[in-house]
Amino acid sequence: MLAIGKFPIRILQFSRKNFKTMADLQKIADNNKRAEALINSIESEINAIQKQLVARQKQELIQENAQLAREVEAALAQLVQLELRNGKKQIPVPGSRGLCTSAAPEAPPAKPAVAPAVAAEKPVKEPKEKKVKEKKPAAEKPAAAPEAPVDVGRLDLRVGKIVEVGRHPDADSLYLEKIDCGEPAPRTVVSGLVKFVPLEEMQNRLVVVMCNLKPAKMRGVTSEAMVMCASTPDKVEVLSPPPGAVPGDLVHCEGYPRQPDAQLNPKKKIFETCAPDLKTNGELVACYKGAALHVPGKGNVVAQTLKNVNVK
Repeated sequence: MLAIGKFPIRILQFSRKNFKTMADLQKIADNNKRAEALINSIESEINAIQKQLVARQKQELIQENAQLAREVEAALAQLVQLELRNGKKQIPVPGSRGLCTSAAPEAPPAKPAVAPAVAAEKPVKEPKEKKVKEKKPAAEKPAAAPEAPVDVGRLDLRVGKIVEVGRHPDADSLYLEKIDCGEPAPRTVVSGLVKFVPLEEMQNRLVVVMCNLKPAKMRGVTSEAMVMCASTPDKVEVLSPPPGAVPGDLVHCEGYPRQPDAQLNPKKKIFETCAPDLKTNGELVACYKGAALHVPGKGNVVAQTLKNVNVK
């Protein structure tokens, strides 16, 4: 009985909870309906307000346009009055509300009466004789001096003294020399003589130097002259000036006047043209086409042992 008696009580409690939940749901549904109705009402009011604003703005624009049209008409009327005062006619233009202005045509100016010209008799003047100016003959330009013949006289050969010598820092086969050629400062000369002449034989030695070659860089050092040598493929000897020669003495060649270029133009190949005829003879004397190279009053330029070989 207790169990049976308790059962209805549990059912009753469950039913009360269900009723409470359903009431809450109903309340929420009612609130949603009221909210939707409120939103619809607000939207309607907003639409009505927007329509009123648009209508008001439209009316204001219409009024402003009308006012502007009146002002334009008034300005046009003033313009017409001013143009009429200035003598401009007003011509109505079809399809337009205003008038077209144009300047009144001006009467063409009267042509002045031309009086008949009376030809006055004037004495005929005799034409003057024109003086013919004598043209001065153009000054003749001096003729360009003829270029000196290409021979040993174009080479600036001098006596020099090696005052300092050492190995080239970047080339094992080259000497780097300072040579006194009788000038304020010694010339820097690079020579490929390491394989042929010992270093101790180069120091303080008198040599023959060609001084008007164009300076050229050799392994980064600018060489300003060339030491003249008797040469074969296997042996090279430095040419020796005559006894008593000093740095700066000029080397001459009999039959070829000494008139050296300030600097030989590499394009003209003057030295290359002379080189085949520069040789030692059977007596070891350096010659050009058989004529000895010499320092006047002191003697000939010679090699040590090489006979009949090229000099370069």
